Amino acid sequence: MASTASAPNVIELPAERFFRASIFLLILTSVVTLIATGKLDLVSSILAVGGLLYKGHRWWNHSPAELSGRTATWMVTGYLAFFPIDIFVFSRILTANSPNPGLYAALIAAVHFLLYIMLVRLYSATTDRDAFFLSMLSFAAVLASAVLTVDTTFLVLFFLYLLFAVAAFSSLELRRGATDAVSAQIINPREREKRVSRALGVAVFCVTLGAMFVGGLLFFFFPRFSAGYMGRTSMNTTLMSGFTDDVELGEIGEIKKNTAVVMRVQTGGPVGYDRLRWRGIALANFDGTRWTSGGRGSVAVFAKGDGWIPVGSAQQKAGEHSKILQYTVVMEPMASDALFIGGNGIAIRGNFTGDRSSPYGGRRAYLFRDASDSIFNPFHNFVALRYFGISRLPQFQIEKLRAAGSEYPAEITDAYLQLPKLDARIPELAKAVTAQAQTPVDKAMALESYLQSKYSYTLQLSGKPGADPLARFLFETRAGHCEYFASAMAVMLRTLGIPSREVNGFLPGEYNEIGEDYIVRASDAHSWVEAYFPGNGWVVFDPTPPAIETKPGMFSRLALIADWLELTWNDWVINYDFGHQVVLAQTLQSKSRNWRDVAREWFERKQATGKGLMRKWQFRHAAFGMIVPIVLVGFLLILRFNLIARAYRGVRLSLQLRGKPTAQNSPQIASRLYVEMLRILRKSGFSRAETQTPNEFASEIKETSLARSVQEFTQLYAQARFGGAACDTIRLQELLGQIRATARSH
Repeated sequence: MASTASAPNVIELPAERFFRASIFLLILTSVVTLIATGKLDLVSSILAVGGLLYKGHRWWNHSPAELSGRTATWMVTGYLAFFPIDIFVFSRILTANSPNPGLYAALIAAVHFLLYIMLVRLYSATTDRDAFFLSMLSFAAVLASAVLTVDTTFLVLFFLYLLFAVAAFSSLELRRGATDAVSAQIINPREREKRVSRALGVAVFCVTLGAMFVGGLLFFFFPRFSAGYMGRTSMNTTLMSGFTDDVELGEIGEIKKNTAVVMRVQTGGPVGYDRLRWRGIALANFDGTRWTSGGRGSVAVFAKGDGWIPVGSAQQKAGEHSKILQYTVVMEPMASDALFIGGNGIAIRGNFTGDRSSPYGGRRAYLFRDASDSIFNPFHNFVALRYFGISRLPQFQIEKLRAAGSEYPAEITDAYLQLPKLDARIPELAKAVTAQAQTPVDKAMALESYLQSKYSYTLQLSGKPGADPLARFLFETRAGHCEYFASAMAVMLRTLGIPSREVNGFLPGEYNEIGEDYIVRASDAHSWVEAYFPGNGWVVFDPTPPAIETKPGMFSRLALIADWLELTWNDWVINYDFGHQVVLAQTLQSKSRNWRDVAREWFERKQATGKGLMRKWQFRHAAFGMIVPIVLVGFLLILRFNLIARAYRGVRLSLQLRGKPTAQNSPQIASRLYVEMLRILRKSGFSRAETQTPNEFASEIKETSLARSVQEFTQLYAQARFGGAACDTIRLQELLGQIRATARSH
């Protein structure tokens, strides 16, 4: 930047350090915002931050620019030859797992180019024009961050960026205005610099808060419609994988090592259902190592007039002991097209249309449902998805299940009794475990209990699973992931002639009482079993041993608050649309009506109480009727002669005179004392005209006793106010006392 600080005898421009700090923090915040998206590679992150910190240290110490303008231009031009290589080689490697590698690689390469230009320009900056250009580059970095992430971290960093932007442009304008101005010699420039920086800091903070408030109002109330080409484009490189149409033994264990949040399910309170699972994909065929869906295809299910898509099968019946669950799912991008529902799904509503012209999709919305009652999104889950669901949570009725019998429909036995070639020990083990059980449901419960108690759960499996991983699990390792337990139970049920299938989905997750939602992570990925009983449908069994509950850590509460903020951010900012505006308007209308009613009732109660007290007081004190008019007249007199303002000025001046010595020597004290002197003289008939200077007014006073004091007071005031001299507060107070005493004697 242009700076005159290199010469020791030349005065810096106003708020020079404030300006340098603002520009540097503005650029640093934009780079940190880019890094916080998690999409920038490690090498670029380290080089960018390291280069910024080194330059910031030299910049703060007023070191000269390292690069000339000519060199910087050649360096930027030379990078253009490397830019295509970055797009098609380096950035393409970094974005190989994204849903749109070509577009995402171009964006990452553009971010690399942006950081390079920013560093080159920073190391060659010498003028205010360079500072303005760096500010524009930092804004471009923030825009790139907004494309790369929807995280709440971006919100915090954006507010910081806004604060530093206001500070940078305010101080830049102040410097530009003072560049060609003629400045008086300042005795204490450092003190002046501190005062200017302090005043600028307060002003910048207030302006930023006002901008955030006004911007928030415009954001929530400005009409919006979610549409456009980029509406369904995802720049997320990490899609949660594993929930596909087929699952190999061991895959779920790899997913459970990941703690990333997969979805959040808002239920409005704890569900209180011990068999609650977020059901994803049901798998029917098993070849010894892999489960597949059965290959029956899917049926399109269209929305009704109210936007709800019925997803329940004809086999599901409303039991007398079933419970209805209504919930909202906010799901992160996933590589699977499956939708996750709780219990037995009844209906789903969401924007499943391929466009974003309406909040819930209307009649054009549709889903796919396969023969195993699994629900799929035909438009994929490559972007964050929000949908509503209604499900039935059937209760486990043991007597009804025991009376179900074993006469299964042909379509059930054809699909869910298939078995590969098994180790002979597996059906023998199934018969031995269920030897004492009389009914199919008792056999299923016996197998469930046996696997839970005789085998252990682990994610640390050693060695290769071999050609028969199920036999190895049952008779050798006796420990495994949840899909080993589910596969073992489902296969053993089939050897006993009981239709069964393996289901992949998620455990309920961690309940957040602050947001009233379940936080479902990849580590909650789970497999369980559904067994079929005539007249009852499919019933959930979970043979995996329950996890050992651990006490929450000291920061768990803060983590839940942070997750609630994340949920609110995604729901009311990222996914904010016309539907949200309707809900917000309805809520504000009902709340404002309630507030008005409460306020009116409170005011009426207080008014009645006050009238009653006044009547009692007036009855007991006869003179009360005369006191009220007197008090009213006194209050009018106070307003007429502005006594409140005078008292305030007197108290304020007294506090300043008793403050720190540096505050007492301020020119502002001299100005306030001079105003007090003019007020005293005005009462004695000496009024200063607006066109008169202080010295001209003092020379008009001819009375010897008053003139000397006024002239000396005026001289001290002019030196402190306009000459840069320290204010002699003690002498000014003495002279003011003499002037007041002389004026009263006249």
